[in-house]
Amino acid sequence: MTDSSDTTPPPARTGYAVIQDHLKTLDHSPGVYRMLDAESRVLYVGKARNLRARVSNYARPGHSGRIEKMISQTAAMMFLTTRTETEALLLEQNLIKQLKPKYNVLLRDDKSFPNILVAKDHDYPQIKKHRGARKQKGTYFGPFASAGAVNRTLNQLQKAFLLRNCSDAMFDSRSRPCLLYQIKRCSGPCVGKISEADYADSVRDAERFLSGRSTKVQEDLAAQMQEASDAMEFERAAGLRDRIRALTQVQTNQGINPRGVAEADIVALHMESGQACVQVFFIRANQNWGNQDFYPRVGADVSAAEAMEAFLGQFYDNKEPPRQLILSDGIENADLMADALSEKAGRKVEILVPQRGEKAELVSGALRNAREALARKMSESATQAKLLRGVSDAFDLEGPPQRIEVYDNSHIQGTNAVGGMIVAGPEGFMKNAYRKFNIRGGDLTPGDDFGMMKEVLNRRFARLLKEDPDRDKGLWPDLLLIDGGAGQVSAVQQIMEEHGVEDIPMVGVAKGIDRDHGKEEFHRTGKRPFALRHNDPVLYYIQRLRDEAHRFAIGTHRAKRAKAVGATPLDEIAGVGAARKRALLAHFGSAKAVSRANLADLKAVDGISEGLAQKVYDFFHDR
Repeated sequence: MTDSSDTTPPPARTGYAVIQDHLKTLDHSPGVYRMLDAESRVLYVGKARNLRARVSNYARPGHSGRIEKMISQTAAMMFLTTRTETEALLLEQNLIKQLKPKYNVLLRDDKSFPNILVAKDHDYPQIKKHRGARKQKGTYFGPFASAGAVNRTLNQLQKAFLLRNCSDAMFDSRSRPCLLYQIKRCSGPCVGKISEADYADSVRDAERFLSGRSTKVQEDLAAQMQEASDAMEFERAAGLRDRIRALTQVQTNQGINPRGVAEADIVALHMESGQACVQVFFIRANQNWGNQDFYPRVGADVSAAEAMEAFLGQFYDNKEPPRQLILSDGIENADLMADALSEKAGRKVEILVPQRGEKAELVSGALRNAREALARKMSESATQAKLLRGVSDAFDLEGPPQRIEVYDNSHIQGTNAVGGMIVAGPEGFMKNAYRKFNIRGGDLTPGDDFGMMKEVLNRRFARLLKEDPDRDKGLWPDLLLIDGGAGQVSAVQQIMEEHGVEDIPMVGVAKGIDRDHGKEEFHRTGKRPFALRHNDPVLYYIQRLRDEAHRFAIGTHRAKRAKAVGATPLDEIAGVGAARKRALLAHFGSAKAVSRANLADLKAVDGISEGLAQKVYDFFHDR
């Protein structure tokens, strides 16, 4: 007999029954499906050529432990049909990157890669590093695996081709050659040391070299060197010899330069103990432009084919794929993936799994790198886990912290003030979670570190409460480290109480009474300060965290200060972009002279329309 007054809702249905209910309404269209738990959190995103057939597989027992657990938690499903399976594949990977479902293979360390740009929006093109969208007019070469690889190549290319790397504003303001000209790293186009035609020839040679036609460039330089030597122009011959040596140095740094592979990414996967490492080598113009390792989140029962397919889909979601992908492991939907990437690139993309020859040797080398990198990563993870347990014991935490946030400020007498936040956890430094805060407080006393820290923490917790109010997205810290003593700790405690946050441990790291490195004191609310043994590994770890926060804050401050040095009032005028700003500065000589110019003089500048001249004039004179 039941009590009719009992209003307790029945438990939510989950598992096979829920999936079987959805089968009744599904057709055979291609599309994407999502599995959700009882709190509507996405557990898994998948694609299907035939939604009904794919979902029916989940309605029958006999899956791996990971999939069985996922099915048991499934309380609802969502479906999106597409016209083609290719569209479904692209949508699936897009949703995985956005939603980060618990049971999908997830690429956690996705980022853009730098390129070399030969900018073509100036009579004397500039060569420089570029990252991000390709909006600027010019020729792009890349991707390179790291900023270091780009910088090394640029350094040697400057020696070889003497192309400028200064900004357009600096170029236009020069009246005499800079240091780079003196040390033979630039041909001095800013002061007429080279003609426009000869500079254009150097640009063409640099582009030929970066396009893989390096032999021809070196042959031409060798012929010029011989001519200079025959004419007894020994200084010029020595300069050409140094340029040839610089090009050889670029090729030496690249290590392996395959002859039979013009443009490809070599992708090698190694899996061990439920962890994975993917090594990607970038081959462009028959040159090795570096490699990068990635550690996607996988489960113990994920196959190599599944992990590789998920990695490719997510990795190339925001990158242009090369003409060939050379893989260590085949994927189930190779034709589909090739079609999707070809559609994205606007040209054919091949997916290969070589068994012999040069391509197989390249894969073997990448696979060795992946195996060694994963071994190092697993060793570092074990050490990191031990350190986090030590942090927990030292500060009486409930358990090893999964997310530590460390804060620091940087300024010069209160100017260009910034706050920096770095994050660390079981995987080490989580650089994609770092944040910078431009200090906005107009009522702050210059140099008021307390006030700056209050502003940073206020903004941080206000955002956390807005973005992750239920604390289920992994954005909340388990421990806060503040650079400072009892005063800073008290100020931060007050801010946390104002936001209703009282359960996050916080520690102030002070340099101690004699401020010697290694004698730090730790301050906590309501407890006496204490110190760790001078040789305690946890002390060294806390010092590394604090030093990293300091480095990040200092770097952010310097970048802000450098930007402020190059800024002019012209930057604030709508419609005045880089080209028009350059034209105004070249015509008048300085922003101050622009501010004093009359309307007729402004209209006389090339590229400045009558309407824009009026806007510039009004901007300065309304002030």
